[in-house]
Amino acid sequence: MAISGIVSAGLLFFAWNSLVTMAGAGLESVEQPGSMGDLEGFAALEPVDTHTHAFHNNATFLAMMRRLHLHVLDIVVADDHNIFRSLQSEIDSAREFVQGSKGHATLCTTFNPFPFEKPGFASQAIEQLNDDFARGAVAVKIWKNIGMELKNADGKYIMPDDPIFEPIYRDIAAHGKTLIAHLAEPSSCWQAPNPDSPDYDYYKENPEWYMYLHPDHPSKDRILAARDHLLAENPKLRVVGAHLGSMETDVDEIARDFDRFPNFAVDTAARMEYLMIAPREKVRQFLIKYQDRVLYGTDSGLLVEESPADAAKEWQRTYTRDWKFFSTDEQMKYHRRHITGLKLPDSVLKKIYHDNAVRWIPGILAGTN
Repeated sequence: MAISGIVSAGLLFFAWNSLVTMAGAGLESVEQPGSMGDLEGFAALEPVDTHTHAFHNNATFLAMMRRLHLHVLDIVVADDHNIFRSLQSEIDSAREFVQGSKGHATLCTTFNPFPFEKPGFASQAIEQLNDDFARGAVAVKIWKNIGMELKNADGKYIMPDDPIFEPIYRDIAAHGKTLIAHLAEPSSCWQAPNPDSPDYDYYKENPEWYMYLHPDHPSKDRILAARDHLLAENPKLRVVGAHLGSMETDVDEIARDFDRFPNFAVDTAARMEYLMIAPREKVRQFLIKYQDRVLYGTDSGLLVEESPADAAKEWQRTYTRDWKFFSTDEQMKYHRRHITGLKLPDSVLKKIYHDNAVRWIPGILAGTN
């Protein structure tokens, strides 16, 4: 079962969640929702999930969040193929969830990048974002359609460092907000199908995002180079690279960007499988060395038509699996692989699950009860 919500027709909306339909498939060791005993240490950290997509208020779901002392960043995405009538209706739905969470959620807003060639694009986007900031948004998301989908009138793909976006980035930095950047995709997106890949099912079900089938689209290296240029040009802008910054197969690559750009961090959303299958000691030493630069996230979702009780169980199952991997040295199984937990020091766990979220996304705990 996927880590990010319940498999249903409605979950197709979360194609933009990046691999939610496959994340967690094959993890055989955690089959039932974790008990509070399993997650006692997790809850004690006042954990922050910095990457969720929730749009449904429900007492059962809220009770789960309270029981786990859980706080989440609720992220909206500018995708013109989703189930919402408009970006504003998506923002409104997320804001309702945040308000109903009684201090357990904060909003990550976004802007619509599609009219980037229209006069006044940047100023209109800034006006909307500033209104969202005034109403409590603490971060802004940009998504993979920048670099992989948007093209100008000449047919040129628009990269995330395009000058048209620069006034928006400067405004985000001026307001002390954080940019959540989902740019590019896993390397498997550009590679031949591999049933052993964590992403195999996602690209099988979402061929429009499978760049192996679209060799005319930009390469991953080109997109990430533009991302790095964005970081270099905006040193005062805090940037959290979603999904391990799309550098999921090599923590050394992430480390190189950390060393180059002090304004850059990453979240773990929908990429825990990559950390699990990588060499254990290498990942463990990376997380200890860069313990101030990694934020915990899942990419979990809750849609209006989903069962909140089932979703709560699925979120808790994910938290149990990830907590076991990070905090213990117990054995797990993934795709016929035997995985050993990292058993990270308590001080590192506290940073990954709580402190780094507070540092990199100021205001994320605003209104906490």
